[in-house]
This record gives sequence, structure tokens and C-alpha cells, in this order.
Amino acid sequence: MARATGSRAASAKPVETKEVKVNGTGMSQPSKVKKPSLKKQGPARKGAKKAEDAPMTNGIAEEAPPKRKVNASRQKRTRADKPPAAGRGRAKKTETPAPAPAPAPAPEKTSKRKKDESESEAEPDEPAVKKAKVERPKAAPKAAKTVKDPSKPDTKGPRRLKGKKTEINEIRYTEPLKVFVFGEGGSGELGFGATKKAIDVKRPRYNEALSNQNVVRVATGGMHVVALTKDNKILTWGVNDNGALGRDTSNADVKMRDLDADDSDSDSEDETGGLNDLESTPTAVSSDYFPEDTIFVDIAAGDSCSFALTTEGAIYGWGTFRKNEGILGFERGSHTARFPVYIDSIKKVTQIVCGTNHVYALDKDGRVYAWGNGQQNQLGRRVTERTLTESLLPNRIGFHDSSFKRPSQRIASIATGDYHGLAVAEDGHVWAWGANNYCETGYTENAGADDASVLAPRIIASLEGKQVESLAGGSHHNIAITKDGQVLVWGRCDGSQTGIPSDQLNAENDEDKVLKNNGKPKILVQPTPIPNLQNIVAGACGPDHTIVIDKNGKAYSWGFSANYQTGQGTDDDIDVPTLIDNTAVRETKLTWAGCGGQYSILASKKE
Repeated sequence: MARATGSRAASAKPVETKEVKVNGTGMSQPSKVKKPSLKKQGPARKGAKKAEDAPMTNGIAEEAPPKRKVNASRQKRTRADKPPAAGRGRAKKTETPAPAPAPAPAPEKTSKRKKDESESEAEPDEPAVKKAKVERPKAAPKAAKTVKDPSKPDTKGPRRLKGKKTEINEIRYTEPLKVFVFGEGGSGELGFGATKKAIDVKRPRYNEALSNQNVVRVATGGMHVVALTKDNKILTWGVNDNGALGRDTSNADVKMRDLDADDSDSDSEDETGGLNDLESTPTAVSSDYFPEDTIFVDIAAGDSCSFALTTEGAIYGWGTFRKNEGILGFERGSHTARFPVYIDSIKKVTQIVCGTNHVYALDKDGRVYAWGNGQQNQLGRRVTERTLTESLLPNRIGFHDSSFKRPSQRIASIATGDYHGLAVAEDGHVWAWGANNYCETGYTENAGADDASVLAPRIIASLEGKQVESLAGGSHHNIAITKDGQVLVWGRCDGSQTGIPSDQLNAENDEDKVLKNNGKPKILVQPTPIPNLQNIVAGACGPDHTIVIDKNGKAYSWGFSANYQTGQGTDDDIDVPTLIDNTAVRETKLTWAGCGGQYSILASKKE
């Protein structure tokens, strides 16, 4: 799941690093120069932690999520483009009848349609052949063309032979959800509308207005959210600077405020909190951008992009991808897609997931396609600066690993971290590729080295025989949930990302399990069971925090919490899995968790 650039994994911008030996392994020592974020973000919140000594990520400067001062960083907004107008049909001109000649017997001729009274009759002595040429049988149908409504955009979609749809996916989500949100809401991510009460929600809070729209599926992006409703609507809310909401939010009247002002906490303060109501209120994307009878089965959200999957296996997307230097684009020749666009270069898709600035799609034949930003090799193929825009086209990923005997290339499920990919094959092998600075891919040979990455998918040997059923990835750590409900974790461990007690990590001196830097644990190389977690059925990773749910519907969280994204009511890091417990969720059986850049969402079935 993709994350906000305001999180600790904020920027994909490479910086100069110097190598530090970590137990014989080259470690990327971060520069202390702060690099600009890929996304607009508020100024640092008071009391934010870990801002200094920013660690590196595959050449990426890691920064702590900033504490918010104001929404001033988003005062200048990109005005959304208006939907393109469709052309009007051109009406046929009516011919003026010529004066009728003297009556004369016309040669008999059978016509396929009734002769138009407005047509001029031929001269009596004109050959019948010429008369047949004057009569144009197809003229009338041409005049009867339907005139398009100029207020509606042209819609594209999958081919329907004789108007009949070819169904690839069944409808998956039918149970309406109760939605609980918490964390940073200064950009409208929590979906409460324009209210200052939506900022810094420390513990789970029930979002009644959203739940009343019968949401059945939620996807958490970096600083925006996408939801699917039971009646087939796609709702979006949050940051829309690069078109991630798929709708126009430029006409809202936003009153900005200065949180540093002396009266910033006054009761007379603007109740909107400086939020844009059109962005912060869950609102449906117009159905005009989709062909009639389009039915959605799933959704996905990245940092500045969103996608929707249909029963026909078609993908629609909007927003943009970003690269280290700024905006990369959405498609070749398309800088930003402000409204939904049909991705016509990939068909029969059954699953779709988003990283920070890349997308993976799995088709019905078990093949995986990737597109977006590939600067950290997260597309499973080499991308150069010269061919960077070519990566905006879906391209198939090859699954080959000669160290294993004839592994299956048919993939059963896919997952993603911010800058790396994960997959489970039909034969049970777990594959990974992309950024590997913190052993995100489970490949130990170059873990911790400068700009470490795994170019093409490799099987994670340390997960062999573990019966992994599902995967989730953050910026630099992952979890794997096994068939028996155990949670295995690996990757970065210097900021409570793994949920392994710090004393246990400190006591481990085996370099095949833990790599240290200056005597402190830095990378958990070996996938390790998290103590005291049992019967886990679902989980999600934010950039540096994690939430899991057990079979009894209880949620546990740990990791970076500077913006209250752990739901524990504190901005201190949570070192080990801790029960999320407050009056909102205490008596609720939770079924799903999602982690955004600086916020989180929990859900249960509506009773």
C-alpha cells in the first residue's frame, strides 16, 4: 500500500551517501540534508520525532512525518480540468424540392426503402441507371444519428461483442462496513468533511456519514482514500493536487488559517480547520467516465493515483505517477489524468495493487504486469532515464529463479511495499523484487549496501515451507501471515517497524538474522515470528507502522506513531504489538485494516 510523502519514507529522491560497514556489510549512511518531498505536505508538527539522522532508503532520504502547522503548503492548488465536451452530431440539410415536371410515366423500379418526398425526380427520358444513382439508400440512416450530449465526456471501455459483456470477475464485496478512522487528518484523509475536529484523531473514531453510504471496500493511499459502495459508486476524499480523487474540487471556498497565531486555539477559530470541503468529504466520482453497465469489483490507491477494477477485467485509473525529480506522468503523452481513463493495454485482470508510484495487475492466467515509476527496480525490469516514460505502459514481469528447480510462473496473489513487490505463486513460492536497502526482498546478498535492489523477481528462500497465505509491505518492512495465523516480519527494525522487542533484537548477534549499525539493530534479515500474536487473519502496513486483526476481531498495532497512526492515543513509537482499545471499537468485531501514509482505517461488518 502506498504512503504519503509526509511519512518517514517521504521522498524517493536519491541523495549522496557514504558507506558504513555493518558487520561486514556496507550500510547506507544518510545525509543530514533534508530533501524535498515528492508531495505537498504541511510544515512539521510540534514535537515530531526522528527528524534528524534521517536514514537512507535505496538512495532515498528517510524523513519523519512532519508535524502540521497549517494547510498553507497547499494554498496554491492545481485547478482540475473540466470534462472534455463531446462533439455534436451534424444534422442533414433538407433539399428544396424542384418544380414538378409534366406528368410522365416513370420507368418501374423496385426500391429497398420509400423514396424521400424531398428528393428531385429525374427527367422522364433519363436512363433508369442514372435515377438509381441519384437515390442514395443510406442517406436517411445517416441523418438519424444520435446527437451526443456535449456535457458528457467520451467513454471508452473493454470491447463488447454485439453489446454483450464478457465477465472475468465476480462481485467480491457485498457486506456494508462500519468505518473507523484515526491519525493525521489535516488534508481531509479521515473523511469527516471540513472540520477542525478531523485533525489529529488519536484513537479510532466512527465515521458515521461515510458508513451510511454503505461502503463495502476501502483502499488507503498516501494522503487520499478510495472507497467502493454497495450501489457501485466510487467515493474519494483527501489530497487532490495531482488528480488522485478523479473529480473537480477546485471551486471550494477554503478559508486558510495560521496555526502559529496567538488565537489559533480560540473557540472563535474557523470551524473548517482550513480544509477544502470538496476534498475532505467522501464524494462519488462521476459515472459519466465509464461505459453503461460498468460494475466495479475492487479499487487501489497509490500516492497520487487511484485505480478501479471491473467485472470485465478492465482497469480505469486517474491521477499521476511521480519520479525522483517530480511528476513522471500518467500515460505516455498524458501529464496528469484529472478524471478516470480506461487502461486499454491490459485485459482480463483479476487483482490490482498500488505502491507509492507504481502498480501491479494480475490477470486470469496468473501473469503479472507492472507500470509507473521504476527507478528503484520495483517494476521487475531495468528502467533507464531515457526509457522512463516507457514504464508508463503495463509490461509483463518474468518470474525466473535458476536456484530453484522449475518453480511455477503462475502467480496466485500479489502485494506491494512502497518501493518493492511481493507475490505468492500457485506452487507456494514467495517472490520479491525491487528496493533492498533493508532486505525488503528477503535477498540477503546485497542487503544494506548502497542502492541495493533486486532487479528481477527472486524466490525468498527463508520463507520456503512457511505456508504463507497473505503479504503486506511498508516502506522497508514486510509481514507474511501464514496458514496457521502466525505473523512473520522482516526488514528495517530501527524504528519499531517489526514489532519485535528491542531487547530481543539487541541480544541477537547472528549476522544471518540481524544486521547492526554502531551496535544497534538496523535490519532484521531473517523473517521472524512476532511473539504473542496468534490466529491473525488480516494485516496492513503503513510506511513504518503495522496493524493486524485476529480471528476474534481484535486489532493490534505497532511502529511509528508521530501522527497517531497506531491508534494508541500517543505520538510515541509503539515497540510491540498492542491492542487497539477504546469505546469506539471495544465491542466491535473488526474484519479489515488499512494503513495510509499518516493515518489508518479499521472496519467491521454492519449489523
